[in-house]
Amino acid sequence: MSAIKAVNIKRGQAVMHENQLWIVHDNEIVAKGNKGSYMKVKLKHFKNGNVVDFRLNVNDKVEVPFVEDKMYQFLYRDGQDYIMMDMESFDQLHVMADLMPDADKFLKGSEEVNCKVMDGAIIGVELPNTVELEVTEAPPVVKGATATNQNKEVVLETGYKVRVPPFISTGEVLKIDTRTGDYISRV
Repeated sequence: MSAIKAVNIKRGQAVMHENQLWIVHDNEIVAKGNKGSYMKVKLKHFKNGNVVDFRLNVNDKVEVPFVEDKMYQFLYRDGQDYIMMDMESFDQLHVMADLMPDADKFLKGSEEVNCKVMDGAIIGVELPNTVELEVTEAPPVVKGATATNQNKEVVLETGYKVRVPPFISTGEVLKIDTRTGDYISRV
């Protein structure tokens, strides 16, 4: 196991707290002027699913268990779980939705994702940095619209809504940044 500063933890990351495995459900840096900053962290217990709020100093050390990085293919969603396939053995595993924050916005199926594996179980999933999604609904293109005009909101094939330049129309494929949720470019 290694230790990192609390300020460096990320959503979906596995951490050890009180000798138990937790998944970072949400984290936020709170700055309070002269009193110093601290981290508001929401942790979800890996086995029983209990969610607990913690307050940590930004310089506190948090233990991170040793995990193996392995590529899996996202197949489909089954109720609250995501079905992932091991690309070497073709085994299919169920992964809790909490381990894949924002996956329903960006993944449509057949994408490769980097999974964190500990003792044979997937404990975390990193989405690809960018995905390509088709526009299914878009307001009509206005003649004379340029990239400097105000952006409009379109709906992508996963149902995710994103703001794009006014010249984007239905049927176009867009590159989307999964870390920010922003439009990057047309494909």
